[in-house]
Amino acid sequence: MQVGSLIRTAARRYGDAPCLTAEERTVSFAEFDQATDRVGNALLAGGMSPGDRVGVLLPNGIEGLVVYYALAKAGLVRVPLNHRETPAEWTYKLQDSGSRGLVHSGTAIDGPDLVQSWDPDWLERTAWSGPAEPCDVHRDVEAPYRLGYTGGTTGKPKGAVLTMRSEHAELAHFLVDLLPGVGPGDVMLHAAPVIHASGAFFLPHLVRGAHNVVMTAWDPSAYLEELQRTGATASFLVPTMIAMAVDEPGADALQVPRLRRLCWGASPMAPSVSERAQQVFGQVLAQTYGQAEAPMAITVLQPDEHDRIGSAGRPYTLVEVRVVDEDDREVPVGESGEVVTRGQHVMSGYWNRPEASAETLRGGWLHTGDIGRMDDEGFLYLVDRRNDVIITGGSNVYPREIEDALTGHPAVREAAVVGLPSERWGEVVHAVVALRPGEQASTEDLLAFAADRVAGYKRPRSLAVWDALPKSPANKILRREVRDAERARLQQEQA
Repeated sequence: MQVGSLIRTAARRYGDAPCLTAEERTVSFAEFDQATDRVGNALLAGGMSPGDRVGVLLPNGIEGLVVYYALAKAGLVRVPLNHRETPAEWTYKLQDSGSRGLVHSGTAIDGPDLVQSWDPDWLERTAWSGPAEPCDVHRDVEAPYRLGYTGGTTGKPKGAVLTMRSEHAELAHFLVDLLPGVGPGDVMLHAAPVIHASGAFFLPHLVRGAHNVVMTAWDPSAYLEELQRTGATASFLVPTMIAMAVDEPGADALQVPRLRRLCWGASPMAPSVSERAQQVFGQVLAQTYGQAEAPMAITVLQPDEHDRIGSAGRPYTLVEVRVVDEDDREVPVGESGEVVTRGQHVMSGYWNRPEASAETLRGGWLHTGDIGRMDDEGFLYLVDRRNDVIITGGSNVYPREIEDALTGHPAVREAAVVGLPSERWGEVVHAVVALRPGEQASTEDLLAFAADRVAGYKRPRSLAVWDALPKSPANKILRREVRDAERARLQQEQA
């Protein structure tokens, strides 16, 4: 079945019922189906052909989701772009993916060689008026459906190729294990960006006739009000957002009797935050562990399992998970190794990166790069990440990019960027630099220099100056030693 068929079937079943709401505006299932038909047909008429990649740079709201599923109906491959990234990052992804089109929110992007781009005025005119002839391009379920850009240890983004098979499998995983019993009358409140994990909750609710409500901006006080006002039965937040919400004045008076699932993921949650969240929201927390290459669904920790502190849960029903050594041999229960997984939702490979694809998918298993251990009941505990990616507020930050920015300062000889623990953010970005002989630079100057060159969520929040950074025999800076030393210093200061 094509993803577009799921939209059409939902429209036939649920018709004029509320499908999607944002900024006090609601569209029905029938209206959403018609809008995606109009936009899909217009994209094809505007020069796109099935299989073409199309960038999408739109804020949280109705139109962004219309475009996502218009692309599906037209057989076009979605390349989502994040407003929190820089124009250079948008340009890279558009060029790397070979995108031929871009639907945007009015933000100019210089550089990409695009056949066509479409602005908000075009989208508004096209989506909501005129004939709505069915748009129904059939593509093989193994053909690329969307690209999810991720990054490796070098910070070079790679496009994980997700197929329609991947989308169907993710949908099944959610309906079987994470969101059982979803149906008409249920409400999914989206407070996190739909470009990321929250967007994965749209389709499971749509196909079952539930109402998706989208907040266009994050505000913890407004979120608590929306939970109550909408009678939300499900929502998704990253741990940083949960920490903010439970710290709000009046959180203890929250009344959300309909809330069955407050799903979370993307980074670890401090035990104190988890405990506080269960006091505020009730026993409704459900963790889902995944990554771009295996979107959202490797393991799930159910609400009644949150007493297992540090566990990421057990594998989804239709997913296999193992912990293996360096030779890909499964390790005994309780021993640490790399987490590997396989299932129908796993990517088919990285876009135009056959060597990286072969390495990551060797032996038919996705090698996650995460280090974990399994207990005798099948619960997975994540110990560390094999690479040095920092996860702050649910967003991935790749140290190399910030290091490159810092070493662009004339006084800086070398830099190492690491994550320091934070109860609110999971981790915060911290930099350590060594200066060139005879050079001087203040901490404030270096932080401002980096802030001007990287996206806001990536900039270092603190910085230390060392005489020299530790290196391996191959002269590679040892980030782990830097991180361990700075974490030990922080622990001493907090003692």
